[in-house]
Amino acid sequence: MIEKIGPLLMIGIEGPELLEKEAEFIIRNDIGGVILFSRNIQDPKQVFELTTQIQKLSKKTKSQAPLFIGIDQEGGRVARLKEGFTKWPPLAALGKIGSTSLAFKYAHSMGEELLACGINLDFAPSVDVLTNPKNKVIGDRALHSDPEEVAKLASALVRGYIKSGIIPCAKHFPGHGNTLVDSHEELPRENTDLDTLQKRELTPFKKIFRARLDMVMTSHILFEKIDPQWPVTLSEIFLQKILREEGRFKGVIVSDDLDMKALASHYKEQEIPVRALLAGVDLLLYCNDFSKPPLALDALQKAVKDGVLKAQRLDESYQRVMELKKKALASLPSRSWAEAEAALKMEEHQALADAVASGNVPTSLLQA
Repeated sequence: MIEKIGPLLMIGIEGPELLEKEAEFIIRNDIGGVILFSRNIQDPKQVFELTTQIQKLSKKTKSQAPLFIGIDQEGGRVARLKEGFTKWPPLAALGKIGSTSLAFKYAHSMGEELLACGINLDFAPSVDVLTNPKNKVIGDRALHSDPEEVAKLASALVRGYIKSGIIPCAKHFPGHGNTLVDSHEELPRENTDLDTLQKRELTPFKKIFRARLDMVMTSHILFEKIDPQWPVTLSEIFLQKILREEGRFKGVIVSDDLDMKALASHYKEQEIPVRALLAGVDLLLYCNDFSKPPLALDALQKAVKDGVLKAQRLDESYQRVMELKKKALASLPSRSWAEAEAALKMEEHQALADAVASGNVPTSLLQA
């Protein structure tokens, strides 16, 4: 069972080049994937070379499964790819236009660009319903304040990413649109009851599940009227009962960054990964503190040895992760840099992005 733990981790790396110690750690532990941040990005060619180098590591792992190479590329202020890449407007700009055809093309074009550079997973779209206009954490990252509009447009975004060959990951389950507290800094606490959540925040998630969504990211929010003990990422009520049983979601559940202070300030570092898996998370995300993944592996191995983490629970997540890799990553194109550069389609993509940003969209782009 120990060999099934590493594939359930997705980690950050330090800089624009893969370090020898990072490569060795990924190979030795059969780590499931890598998430890229601005610190890892210089220009399209460098990203292509970095992702190529990362992906080659999979051939040396025990499972030999392709690695998830993910990024937060939502558009607007959450965009890790900047210099040399299309500058996409925030999702709120799409929300103002309200066209599903345009939303599909937005995600499909962004996905083409990501895939050309070797990225296969986008932690997008944000399907949070902006119910609190004072919420600056989400703000223009949200498509709309109307759950039905968010559901409609988010479904089109999901279909666009999938068509491009990118795995989309909807976030932040069950919804971050009402919070004022940034979970990077502290644990948000909400008084929303389950009935309100079902009618409002969960509406977009229910619809995008039907759009063949394969991955959902949890939020680090404590909903005091639903689970007063555990925030969503650590909550069986949210992940097993609401998401799996009631929502019938069969895909991969990924945590938000487990180093965020929302969790790190309230729970022991050894407790967090174990509790997350027990609650129902499949893929554990460690983004910025490079000392944490080895500690998480040790904690999880001890939990298995002590019988706290059962083999069946570990195997369930392992199978989901491997099935998604087989489904979405097994036939990804192998490109030279010249082929990848041609696939970026920068002028075409930027024209689309500018049209969305201005709201002055040609009729041809609004039609399916």
